[in-house]
Order: sequence, then structure tokens, then C-alpha cells
Amino acid sequence: MTGINQAVPPSLPPHVQLIQMGTAGAVANVVHIAAALGLADKFADGPKSAGELAAPLALHAPSLHRLMRTMAGIGLLTEGDAQRFSLTTLGEALKTDAPGSARSALLMTGSSWVGSGFANLLHSLQTGRTGFEKAHGMPLFDYLAHHPEAASVFSGAMVGLHGGEPPAVAAAYDFSVFQTVVDVGGASGNMLANILVRHPQPRGVLFDRPHVVGDAQKLLREKGVASRVTVEAGDFFLSVPSGGDAYVLSHILHDWHDDLCLTILSHCRKAMKPDGRLLIVEMVLPPGDAPHPGKILDMVMLVLIGGQERTEREYAVLLDKAGFRLNRVVTTESPVSVIEAVLA
Repeated sequence: MTGINQAVPPSLPPHVQLIQMGTAGAVANVVHIAAALGLADKFADGPKSAGELAAPLALHAPSLHRLMRTMAGIGLLTEGDAQRFSLTTLGEALKTDAPGSARSALLMTGSSWVGSGFANLLHSLQTGRTGFEKAHGMPLFDYLAHHPEAASVFSGAMVGLHGGEPPAVAAAYDFSVFQTVVDVGGASGNMLANILVRHPQPRGVLFDRPHVVGDAQKLLREKGVASRVTVEAGDFFLSVPSGGDAYVLSHILHDWHDDLCLTILSHCRKAMKPDGRLLIVEMVLPPGDAPHPGKILDMVMLVLIGGQERTEREYAVLLDKAGFRLNRVVTTESPVSVIEAVLA
């Protein structure tokens, strides 16, 4: 999951910067409830007042007006005559089918189950364990397996949060030299599909848990690459498909602590050809004080999943333990990089 670098303009006095950071949650809640209500979709045929929208949404009209007025104050709506509002360009991006899938991302980031993790941030800092598991009694991915609606929200959010990354990765790295690209933990196939669209030479193998790859064929057909992809269900903690030239791990290793990462990497090492490439798609944290969305995402990983974001040096050490050598880091026109590794 991609974090947002929420830096406050440095021209403001320090105490104002701190207060703005502390009150940002109120804005997040406003945007989330607007997404949850599908409010942007209600303006498709023109301006609306709170009175016109309240009854269909089963809401209190004066309170809805206050919400819409606040949305106007943060640039999502604009108020016209007779207290009727319409969408701004920013508000248009909140529609259900708008490019970028922002609504899907907001449905997750403002959900109660994400909030429960951060409500237990102190527990994570004291123990190194996730706040989510403290709140729900199970790890996040087990929770999603038992809650299909939440799993659907999660999958949609990944498209919104990481949607710009697959084309950026496909453009930055030359996949044309491979015959078979294995996307380990590839979910719906969005990354693999973008790679194959950009590079017509290789075939692909999409590998993930059965309940995750269930919707993959639809996306692969829409992208026009279904005939070039074999979908396999399994668990990367047990094995991965063998014989690939390139093994892609996109936002996989950041989900887990080092010991579990080493298990995944060992299976990739056993499966790949001697001259194959391991391609890790992750945010690579810059050293020092440099701001980066991955540094906020690192807190998300701490409280929700138990994984972590890493620096280039930390990836090099991890790969060395698994019998790989970090060969190079390829930056992309997105927050992620491609960490290329070879067998040591």
C-alpha cells in the first residue's frame, strides 16, 4: 500500500505545522465518508442540494449540508445558488469509475479495520506486533480470507494506491529478454498484464492464493493477454512455479518480516533458472531525512501487516542471506523501484 507524503508547507510556524498534522484525520474522515456514500456519483446529472440528496441516502439534510459545505472548503465541491453544489475537477476523481480508482483506495484507508490497527500503534511500538492482530485476534490476510467484502475493498484499494506503478515498471525495465515471467503473489494480474502488454515476447505465469486469483481472468481478458498467461493457485510459503526466467515479487516482501521473506526467497531460488532474474518491486527508502511516501507506508506495515519498507542496503543484506546478489536498482516514474537480483 502506497502512503502519501503529507508534508506541511515549511513557511508555516512550527506549531501550526504540528497542529495541521494532528488534525489531518478529520479531513481523511470527511473524504472517506464521501467515498462510502458514493456522494460524487450523485452529481452526475448536475448540481444538487443537501435537501435533494438526503432522503435517497437516508441522511439528515442539515448535517449533510454541513458535510457538503466542508467538501467545498477542501476543493471537492463548489457551492452555487440556492445552496446547490456541483463537483470540482478534484471531486470528479471521487466518482466510482473515475480513472485512478481513488474511491476504492479511500474506502479502505478510512475503514474501521484499518483504523483499528492505528488505534493500537502504541502496542506495535511496545511489542513489534501488529495493532491489527491485537484488535481482531488474527493477522490481516487471515481476516481478509474470512471477510470477502473487506477483501474486495482491499483488492480495489491496491489498484487505486498502486495503479500507476505497473505501467511505470513495464516501461522502466526491459522484460523483452525473458521467455517466461512468473508473477509471485500477483493477485488480479494487473502488474503481469501491464508487463505483457508492453512486451509482446514473453509469456506469463500468475501465481497467488486461490481466493485471490479468482478474478484474474476477467482483468487478463480485458487487457488482451489472457491467452499468454497461465494462472496457478498456491501458497508462496510452500512453493512457487518452477522454470521461469524472471520472478516478480511486487509488494510482497514488504508484507513480511525477514524470516518469512527468506522463506519466500528460498522458494524462488529453488524454482528459477540458473541465469534467471529476481525482480523485487518495492519502494526503496532513501537514507537520512529525505521525505518519501515509503516512510509513512512503513508505519502502515507496522500496525496492519507486520512487514516493513527497506533501504537498498537492507534489501542487499536480505538477499545475501537468501543466496542472491543485488545486481542493480532500476527507478521508475512512480514511487517504486525494480530491485534486480541474481543467484549468488
